[in-house]
Amino acid sequence: MPLPGCPLRSPFRIVFLVVVLAACGTAPSRTSSTVSQPGTSPGSRQTSRPISTPTNDPSSGPTAGLRASPAVATSRVVSASQTETEWGRIWDALPAGFPVYPGSTPADDAGPEPLSGRFAIEGGDPAEIAAWTQAALETATYSTEALSGPFEDGGFVLDSVGQNGCRIEVRLTPQGGLTFIDVHYGAACPDP
Repeated sequence: MPLPGCPLRSPFRIVFLVVVLAACGTAPSRTSSTVSQPGTSPGSRQTSRPISTPTNDPSSGPTAGLRASPAVATSRVVSASQTETEWGRIWDALPAGFPVYPGSTPADDAGPEPLSGRFAIEGGDPAEIAAWTQAALETATYSTEALSGPFEDGGFVLDSVGQNGCRIEVRLTPQGGLTFIDVHYGAACPDP
């Protein structure tokens, strides 16, 4: 039954219906990428790093995120930028499914060194994090080149290699009550 003074096909109702239907038909995407902004220097970067769903099982899904899916590859307009570092040339971002230790949070503002990703975890055991990360990367078909440590500061370094010369370095450094997880994702690796 029509409301008085409000015809059935009023422009307001049509616009409202279109907005509601459009909102119902879309869902937020869990995939994001770092996009280089024109005029930014390699030291200043805007990043968005989705974190894997926390789980203590390293075989739970990092493989899919380390391979570009067709939907992600076709939706990108601009690719992530790269930076030259002492370690070598790196991507300024990590792929969406890169394995991140459960409970860690992004810590991009915690240091001046250019990295593909930096995370921190309160009270994390570097040896446990190194073992978990090694297993997760191996599940994602990366081979361990070396796992070094513990060093004097209690830290570890994990060097992994993948196809086509893709190199990944993960540094675990305890500082105060935090353990920092620094990642260099080599330029020969697939575009994040």
